[in-house]
Amino acid sequence: MKKILPFLFILLAQNTFSQKYIPSDSDSKVHFNIRNFGIKTGGQLTGLKGVIYFFTTDLASSHFDVSVDPSTIDTDSDSRDKSLRGNEYFDVAKFPAITLTSTKIEKTNKTDQGYYYFTGDLNLHGITKQISFPFHVEKVNNDYLFTGEFEINRLDYGVGEESAVLSNTVDVTLSVLAKKV
Repeated sequence: MKKILPFLFILLAQNTFSQKYIPSDSDSKVHFNIRNFGIKTGGQLTGLKGVIYFFTTDLASSHFDVSVDPSTIDTDSDSRDKSLRGNEYFDVAKFPAITLTSTKIEKTNKTDQGYYYFTGDLNLHGITKQISFPFHVEKVNNDYLFTGEFEINRLDYGVGEESAVLSNTVDVTLSVLAKKV
């Protein structure tokens, strides 16, 4: 019994002081840019959901598991959005979520200024690849604002085909407000 009490206390303390956050879809932005006919074309995705555990003093216990809904794609062109939702690109009927799950959160040489490094798995169009990128954390009352940018090759995820007019490189910008639960 004496050995169980410290374990129970630690478990209770972890749950009591949990740093669990839920991303706020309405207060967040998942934006992307791609060159089409040499012109930068952008859009955004919504339907952000998931869970984030973030501990500035214990990064090994930090974990991000979030997703967006590709059927929400908005490029300010209904016909382009319809095409992107189809099976040539996102195939949203078959792949209803784009997920980002961390495998490691690390300090950077600017951690004292709120910069960290994300390594994890991006699952897009049924294909999972590891990605890494720096991100910034800002405390907003009891919540956190996470911002970061990364680049992917859409062909690595089977999104569309090789094209003379559409770039393979997609720039993704994240601004995620995560609210404490």
